[in-house]
Amino acid sequence: MPASLQDIERRISSTKKTGQITSAMQMVSTAKLSQIQRHTTGYQAYASKVEAVVSHLAASHVLGAGAKGSLLEQRPVKQTGILVVTSDRGLVGSYNSNVLKQTIDFMEKHELTIENTVMLAVGGTGADFFKKRGYNVAYEYRGVTDVPTFAEIREIVKSVTSMYGSEVYDELFVAYNHYVNRISNEYRAVQMLPITGATLDEATANTEAGDEKLHAAYEMDPSPEEILHAVLPQYAESLLYGAILDAKTAEHASSANAMSSASDNAKDVIARLELQFNRARQAAITTEITEITGGMAALE
Repeated sequence: MPASLQDIERRISSTKKTGQITSAMQMVSTAKLSQIQRHTTGYQAYASKVEAVVSHLAASHVLGAGAKGSLLEQRPVKQTGILVVTSDRGLVGSYNSNVLKQTIDFMEKHELTIENTVMLAVGGTGADFFKKRGYNVAYEYRGVTDVPTFAEIREIVKSVTSMYGSEVYDELFVAYNHYVNRISNEYRAVQMLPITGATLDEATANTEAGDEKLHAAYEMDPSPEEILHAVLPQYAESLLYGAILDAKTAEHASSANAMSSASDNAKDVIARLELQFNRARQAAITTEITEITGGMAALE
């Protein structure tokens, strides 16, 4: 077999193996997506209950400006924290590049620079990206599981809120890709700390019991301060856990789409190579026939 035909045949074999790998990865990502969507359904029931309690407190005017050191404390903003959620690995299409590019755009829009911004990263891609550009990455968490548990997110929240209480930053935004559907996601940058009136008003507006809005006229025991101490950390956990679950869902969808595109591309490459191989083989056979015919004619 001519060398060119052997090269084409090797490329066909190599591309088929690559296509098998990407097809397997697509099935794995699709299974992870289905799993995290089922998990998210259970979480939403819990989140709605926490949001309902906070909505009651907001409607009762229990939540004020907040004592010093609490998650409600609002102080002059000298340093802004941005917690960026990315993946630890590649093979997720434009998932990481979108969130990183739009976070940079968000920072430029709000005049946030290396000097007045503290970066926090959930996911190795975001941590490495901002480290290479000289940003102060004060916290990073790698190895978030495919379906994050509430326990591991609680450790992240504990570190994040502790840094806020220590005035490492004076406000915190969570930047991530929101899962829209299996083929698209959208960037979000949501303020997490301090817990502001705007955040609570939104919770109140979104929380309903059937067709009737919740009413906040009730007596509280223990004291409002103790209620705040118990509920606000849970509310912060709920906000961050929801964002990370949302981001992970978008990541699995992006991975499935990227692997699907790679598999389709592999099929297209194989089809072109097989056509090229058949043409080259046909040309070789035609040449051989011509040579044989010419030899026979010369003998006559």
